[in-house]
Amino acid sequence: MDKKNIIKNFLLFLGCVGVILLFRIIPHPPNFTPVIALSFYLPLFFGLWSIPFIILAFATTDYFIGFHNLLIWTWGSLAIIGMISKYGMNFYSRFGMCIIGSLLFFVISNFGVWLTGSLYETTINGLISCYVMAIPFFTNTLLSTIIFCLLIEFLVFSKYFNFVPQILKK
Repeated sequence: MDKKNIIKNFLLFLGCVGVILLFRIIPHPPNFTPVIALSFYLPLFFGLWSIPFIILAFATTDYFIGFHNLLIWTWGSLAIIGMISKYGMNFYSRFGMCIIGSLLFFVISNFGVWLTGSLYETTINGLISCYVMAIPFFTNTLLSTIIFCLLIEFLVFSKYFNFVPQILKK
């Protein structure tokens, strides 16, 4: 890869991490952010080495928003979403994996809420209650992930934006 492409990719990567930071700080409906989509696409475009930077973007905003006892669950689910991205070689697999990423985030983070919190009994009924109460948040997570996934697909793979990651040119 030549120096011009390295600089272009680096600036694009910084922009994506900046979007994660921005969307976590600006007011938005609960769980309506591009975080799941970007956690999937950044490792797909730039490689698995980008996952720590996604977590760093989260850590930076969590420093200002406030750390909480669910960090391992939220950050861990984002890392897993990033790791499955390497299997997204066509639109349908990427779109499906973004939806699976939303499901993974929902299942993992709410399991953490149930396990480490005091809102729900530590029984199977408490776990079910935790997931049921989280459904409205999941709706926003899923909707935002679909919207941002489609937006990224349009921007990256359309003829209007001339950037196709090396991994997808095979």
